[in-house]
Amino acid sequence: MRDWPQKNTIKGGFRVGKVTRRGAITAAAAAFAGLGAAQSASQAQGRTKPVERPRGRWLLWYTAPAQRWEEALPVGNGRLGAMVFGRPHDERLQLNEDTLWAGGPYDPANAQALAALPQVRALINEGRYEEAQALVNESMMARPITQMPYQTLGDLHLRLSDDQAPAEYFRWLDLEKAETVTHWSTPRGTYRRTVIASHPDQVIEIVLSVDGQPFDLDIAFSDDTASVTGSRLMLRGQNRAEAGVPAGLSFAAGVDATTDGEIGRGEGGLRITGARQVRLLLAAHTDYKSWREVGGDPARLVAATLDRAGRHDAARFRARHAEDYSALFETFDIDLGEDRFPDLPTDRRIRFSHDTDGHDTFLPALYLQYGRYLLISSSRPGSQPANLQGIWNASNTPPWGSKYTININTEMNYWPAEPMGLAQCAEPLIAMVEDLAVSGRRTAKTQYDARGWVVHHNTDLWRATAPIDGAQWGMWPMGGAWLCQHLWMRWDWSRDRAVLQRIYPLLRDAGIFFLDTLTEAPDGSGLVTSPSISPENTHRPGIAICAGPAMDRQILRELFANIIEASRLLGRDEALREDFAATLARIPGDRIGELGQLQEWLEDWDMHVPEIQHRHVSHLYAVHPGTEIGPETPELYEAARRSLSIRGDDATGWGIGWRINLWARLGNGERAYAVLRKLFGPDRTYPNMFDAHPPFQIDGNFGGAAGILEMLIRDRPQMIELLPAMPSDWTGPIWTRGRVSGVRLRGDINADFEWADGAITSASFVSGQTITRPITFNGQERELSLTPGRKVTLTG
Repeated sequence: MRDWPQKNTIKGGFRVGKVTRRGAITAAAAAFAGLGAAQSASQAQGRTKPVERPRGRWLLWYTAPAQRWEEALPVGNGRLGAMVFGRPHDERLQLNEDTLWAGGPYDPANAQALAALPQVRALINEGRYEEAQALVNESMMARPITQMPYQTLGDLHLRLSDDQAPAEYFRWLDLEKAETVTHWSTPRGTYRRTVIASHPDQVIEIVLSVDGQPFDLDIAFSDDTASVTGSRLMLRGQNRAEAGVPAGLSFAAGVDATTDGEIGRGEGGLRITGARQVRLLLAAHTDYKSWREVGGDPARLVAATLDRAGRHDAARFRARHAEDYSALFETFDIDLGEDRFPDLPTDRRIRFSHDTDGHDTFLPALYLQYGRYLLISSSRPGSQPANLQGIWNASNTPPWGSKYTININTEMNYWPAEPMGLAQCAEPLIAMVEDLAVSGRRTAKTQYDARGWVVHHNTDLWRATAPIDGAQWGMWPMGGAWLCQHLWMRWDWSRDRAVLQRIYPLLRDAGIFFLDTLTEAPDGSGLVTSPSISPENTHRPGIAICAGPAMDRQILRELFANIIEASRLLGRDEALREDFAATLARIPGDRIGELGQLQEWLEDWDMHVPEIQHRHVSHLYAVHPGTEIGPETPELYEAARRSLSIRGDDATGWGIGWRINLWARLGNGERAYAVLRKLFGPDRTYPNMFDAHPPFQIDGNFGGAAGILEMLIRDRPQMIELLPAMPSDWTGPIWTRGRVSGVRLRGDINADFEWADGAITSASFVSGQTITRPITFNGQERELSLTPGRKVTLTG
């Protein structure tokens, strides 16, 4: 499926290459005209039920099975995930459970760090950065210097007795139903296989049926040690040790089968014979209790989960899944115009959109909704947060350990949560911060002799908080402080006082760490972090260590301001509030360099760095996701624009996602859309629409989804702006009308708005609060005054 015709060749009646916009529509309509003829011919063979063509608004669909992992389709219930390959004869479901990581509870804090800290700071102040970085590597890094990787449960295989090649075939993922379907035919019959991951029942359901002759089916895990008892297949196992941390987890996975055929024992698993329908329920658990405790019997948990789920008949089971999922997915909708290429399978569509100038008017909306689907499927209350791969990982040695990289990637995962009506999906992130505030207190005391809590640039299931990988990447004490932004977002969007009371101690204690550890800048300009880095950039070849990079100062100003506001609203810690205010006043402001750029460091090193077009754009945090720099700070706003231009638009998948948001926040719709199209290209989007870092990282999906919405509505504390970065291609002859509903804004506001020819025609707002906010659209600034439950509609 990765093969694609060379430019200016013809395959299946579809010329691939540079075509005109008018010609693009004609070419796409003809692209798969042969499918209808093939279907008619196969129906003539006399089968009672034809293969169903994918139908629905929000679909990823394909005309061939997945040959590799990046073509398989993801399902998940927050805790349990599967990649569904859609293979007719030998189906593969690659499985994950969100607490199956390597190692066990451990404390990586380095007791040598505290003694080295004054010397490292002195070396930085003297400009001896290479020596400072060497000392950090020698004395301040975590022990071990790596964290624990996410693991895989392995595969479940379904081997069908009918191994004849399909005469017709479709597979799809329905985002509205959270269901994959594989539908194919052979001379023996027409088969349909569905897979869903149920959150209410905490299992994956697989249903295979045939309209035709009965089939036999073998069901087995890739690990051949599984046991069979009656209609149940059970796998037990142990995680693995890593970097000197002993294996601490056991796990189990089980499958229950019901069928109209006969169930028996097969080679390595269950064997079902003479069936026309088979229903499988799959459950998995580990003995993980918390980041500090393991123990128990996961096989017993699996059995109990299967027993509970099995009490519901298939119809009730499906209804429970549909009710739970739709309550999240259907809160938001987006319409960017009709789908002009409905006959293009998704893998072909990605290439078509990239290789022609006939811009796909539907793909951005589909990409955004896919991002929402992925977040719902990988992050639910009670689950672990979405990691570098969400919940989908095929390896026990995944890239970057598939950990939580909190110098951008984990945070980007949650950019869609609040504005796209998925606040519930942010709960696992908040719960993780509550854990980190405990484990990070240990690191703060051991390595800095400081109060409060600290997390560096990575964490894992065991909530490790010490700096890892090496000074060039890990000596960054701001990870916890950035995560605090998401705590504040939960309050700011909900305005729920109970939320504020919950998060305030976390914010306060994150700030207290910096009250204890900030030091005078080398140039005497104020209080800064030291040692630190600007993630993950270097200011000299191989050297990142510095004092007070721009991102640190921006995050600290935001954090301290939020602590002060929360303290005031709750009427707590007045004396401490004054300490924060005094320290905030001494944090150096942002600086503009000799070329008009926003400086990344205290010193004007930007134009002499080894990677001037580095993937990270850390010093632009105050533009996005922060809000400190905007149109009301015109000199810094222009300097940020200059910096982003210098950085360039090509980056990793998530780096492109961040750039989309930044260009939208800077009001440049043309540039934002140009970068968005880069993200949609086949070198940054796999056939299953997973983001290609490369390899796969899910943050690009979430960053891209957030960027699309950011082009349509900009919600900063200073102003709500509708259509702030609308590119001309979205207002021309193809894209004339649009609508977004269910957008969530700061202040517990729900917004719906419509536009035509690039201008707002109407916008409606409802809030649960009494609140007034300024709003701009169609070039006019207005005042939006809301009272609980009363809809206010503004027209163009």
